[in-house]
Amino acid sequence: MSPHPQARVSTDDPRRGGLFRRALRRLASSNEELEAEDRQRIVREAGATPISSCADRQVVDLCGDVSAVTINPHGGKPAMEVELRDGSGTVALVWLGRRRIPGIEAGRAIKVTGRISCTEDGRRVMFNPRYELR
Repeated sequence: MSPHPQARVSTDDPRRGGLFRRALRRLASSNEELEAEDRQRIVREAGATPISSCADRQVVDLCGDVSAVTINPHGGKPAMEVELRDGSGTVALVWLGRRRIPGIEAGRAIKVTGRISCTEDGRRVMFNPRYELR
């Protein structure tokens, strides 16, 4: 036995194959998977909650990209509905009485705060959230 035992190196060490493994995984992943990973990294950096882990009636901060904006009347009054994605799931953001909010458009990154509701079919909805354009 040698007088100097070999040090164990983690397989995640970028100097010992971890960088190669990450590069290989990125090459083998679809664009959708890579975009979801990037969105999740942004969620972690912003200190936001992943949409997939939100519970009914929980007050949360969410961060993601607007994927769709629609105007749906509720009870004869206008309502702006936005689909927000963060790589882990989607949530519908609904602003009652609004037809438009300047700056909120498809492709825009936003951070929102509010109480999330889960419908019987598992859809997540947040009404009149506070928002921050990113």
